[in-house]
Amino acid sequence: MTLYVHALEREMSRRKNYIYGTRVHTIYIGGGTPSLLPAEALKRIFDAISHNFIIDGDAEVTIEANPDDVTPEWLGELVGTPVNRISMGAQTFNDKLLKFLGRRHNARQTVDAVGACKEAGITNISLDLIYGLPGQTMNDWQSDVECTLNLGIKHLSAYALSIEPDTPLASSPITRELEGVCYEELSRKMYNHLMSATEQAGFLHYEISNFALPGYHSRHNSSYWQGVPYLGLGAGAHSYDGHRSRRANLPDIKSYINATDDVPHETEVLTAENLYNEFVMTRLRTSGGIPLAELSAADRRYCLSLAEPYLRKHLLYIKDEHLCLTKEGIFTSNDIISELMKVEK
Repeated sequence: MTLYVHALEREMSRRKNYIYGTRVHTIYIGGGTPSLLPAEALKRIFDAISHNFIIDGDAEVTIEANPDDVTPEWLGELVGTPVNRISMGAQTFNDKLLKFLGRRHNARQTVDAVGACKEAGITNISLDLIYGLPGQTMNDWQSDVECTLNLGIKHLSAYALSIEPDTPLASSPITRELEGVCYEELSRKMYNHLMSATEQAGFLHYEISNFALPGYHSRHNSSYWQGVPYLGLGAGAHSYDGHRSRRANLPDIKSYINATDDVPHETEVLTAENLYNEFVMTRLRTSGGIPLAELSAADRRYCLSLAEPYLRKHLLYIKDEHLCLTKEGIFTSNDIISELMKVEK
């Protein structure tokens, strides 16, 4: 861990001008399990950030954590750091399903972790949930949503389970036993319940998978969806210069630590088609939709011509010069987004 943090410090110093300025509006410590880092390591990371960048006084500073790592002792170590937001992967409040997922925490630990955060003065808390789990019933999901909202959190992210081939989850006896069972209808009902329950609790559905109380949307993730340039540091981290260049550090940790100059990485130069497609994909996922005025005249005509069938079917609508998904359209959003994209020649 010490060697890795040293490598982070080196990369930060070398790449501090990547995003054409040193002012930082959001910081996100994630991409793994940073709650395992000892206090001294976290302090070194934040010291390096402060040394190389100007952090806005109201910057959103998030750290990801496993619920079982969030103890009063760990939270005490965060005192003095800029962290003001914690994101935890609760996934579910069903201990049987947590065990199936291979998680090392239980439901009680998530509840205790949220309480400990509040006692430590960190009230901006986000939880992640997963629905569509093998064997998960509608009652299970309703209980998960109820437990989550009763905790008084500010932000909720919810994702349908995606089982990748050649993974432990795919080869699980439970998963194999349920092969061929259609979860599409049940997942749709679960998502409908999620939208209804969060709306009743005062949450804004600001992105397909994200819900927040007013003023508590994830400013960091929203920056990705709005095309704001960002600097990613660490093995496997991605960066975007806000123009046409994206960079991906290679995910090999040893190579990252041992790099004497710039860390091993790949660079992608985005084409006009890439930029249009990403603009459509990221904006349409949000409640604000695609700002048509920000498209060129030709791209606007192209986009609206392909959107016409979905406008007629009430899967898309236009409000204040923004092309948005309807609630019904969300369920076929992947297909709609794909249809509005350009195929590179």
